[in-house]
Amino acid sequence: MAKLTDLLRYLNSNNIEFQVLEHDPAFSAHEVAARTKVPESEMAKAILIRIEGRYWMAVLRADQRIHQPLLKRTFAAKNVHIAHEEDLGLLFPDCQLGAMPPFGNLYGLPVLVEDGLAGDEEIVFNACTHTKAIRMKFKDFRRLAKPVIAAFAEPRSVMAIRELQD
Repeated sequence: MAKLTDLLRYLNSNNIEFQVLEHDPAFSAHEVAARTKVPESEMAKAILIRIEGRYWMAVLRADQRIHQPLLKRTFAAKNVHIAHEEDLGLLFPDCQLGAMPPFGNLYGLPVLVEDGLAGDEEIVFNACTHTKAIRMKFKDFRRLAKPVIAAFAEPRSVMAIRELQD
């Protein structure tokens, strides 16, 4: 599933109110947020991860990074990895590379949402292309994706400080 037309059909068939935001090409959540004039704290990015060999779609704010030790603790897991770019092409063939929407459920993947994002009224996310995003209510996203909500990320600024200390 989910080229843009499939995603729009899915949202419409579930009576979801949403807005499509068109923008100049953007290849990171930070760039999409800037081009759509959406605060990074409201821009959701989807990252493919593997926990104990099983793929998950992790959804977090654009201004956050996955904190792998926290993710390991959350899942009591020894093996947690961010998936390789090649995996994205295989699992999301109808999306431009890295532009998959946060609906892992459409691809047979469980969805994990950072708890800070779960408190937001709205989210904005990539819509299968590098030139379109979708804005919708988080409660509607939650109803459709049925995510596990947990703390597994930290602000990018904290991560940068950690990297300097190492």
